[in-house]
Amino acid sequence: MPPRRVITGRSQEPRQRFAEELRLLRTGRGTSLRQLGERLGWDWSLFGKMEKGDTIGSPEVVQALDTFYGTPGLLLALWELAAGDKSQFRERYRRYMSLEAEAVSLWHFAVSVLPGLLQTPGYARELLAAGGSKGDELTQQVEARMGRQELLEGDDAPPFRTILSEAALRTALRDTTEWRKQLERLAEMAERSDLTIQVLPQSAGLHGLSTTDVWFLRLPDARTVAYTEHGYGGELIEEHAVVERMQRAYDAMRDLALSPAESQKLILRMLEELPCDPSM
Repeated sequence: MPPRRVITGRSQEPRQRFAEELRLLRTGRGTSLRQLGERLGWDWSLFGKMEKGDTIGSPEVVQALDTFYGTPGLLLALWELAAGDKSQFRERYRRYMSLEAEAVSLWHFAVSVLPGLLQTPGYARELLAAGGSKGDELTQQVEARMGRQELLEGDDAPPFRTILSEAALRTALRDTTEWRKQLERLAEMAERSDLTIQVLPQSAGLHGLSTTDVWFLRLPDARTVAYTEHGYGGELIEEHAVVERMQRAYDAMRDLALSPAESQKLILRMLEELPCDPSM
C-alpha cells in the first residue's frame, strides 16, 4: 500500500495536530498569548502550554476557544481525538489500553497502590513523581491517567470491581489535603451501582496474589485477558490456562475480603480519623 499523502503538511498525530491548530488560529488573528488570556479569563501561560503540546487543557477551555475563534465544535473535536490518543501512554501500555477500551467488564486487585481509574490528580502526581516522572512528562502522564477515567463514565460504562489490599488503603499521601480528596473519591465511587470496591484486610494473611497487582478484562468475544503491573513495567497475559489460574486465585482472595458495605464503612472511618484541615 502506498504511503498516505500529506496534503496540508500538518502533523498526523492527534495531540500535536491539536497544538498546531491552536497556534495557527491565534497567530492568524494576530493575538498574543497575553491578550488571549485577558479575553478568555485564563492564565495566558496555559494557552502557551497548549500550543506547545505540553497539555491539552480542559473541555471548558477548549469550548471557550471554539467560541472565540468562531470554530464551533472543531477544536473540541480535535481535543477529543488528542485526549483519546493512546500514544500519550508509554509504549508498553498501548496494547493493554486498546483492550481496556473494548472491555465489557473489568476487575482488579491492588497490592500496594490504588488503581489508576480511581486516582485523583494529586494521588497520580505523587505516585508518578515517585517513579521518576517530572516536568512536562509528569504533567502529560497525569493528564493521560485522568483522561483514562472517562472509561467509567456514561451509560455504557463497563462494570468495574476492585479489591484493595488494606496496605494500599493505608499508604497515605504526604499531603493530608490531597489524601482526604482521594479517600472522598473512593467513598463517592463506592456509591455507584456499576462499581464495587472491597478491601482485603491485613488479617487475611498470604494468598495467591499477595505479590501481584492484576487487572482482568472481559472482552466482547468472551475472552478474558490479564495484565500484571509494577512501577517499572507490566505484562499482558492472554494464554487461557494462565489467565484461568490467576482468576481462581482472585476468586479465592475475594472470599477473604470485606463486603462492599463493610469496605465503605472502613473508608469513611479513615476519613473521620484524618486530622482536620486547618483551612476549614
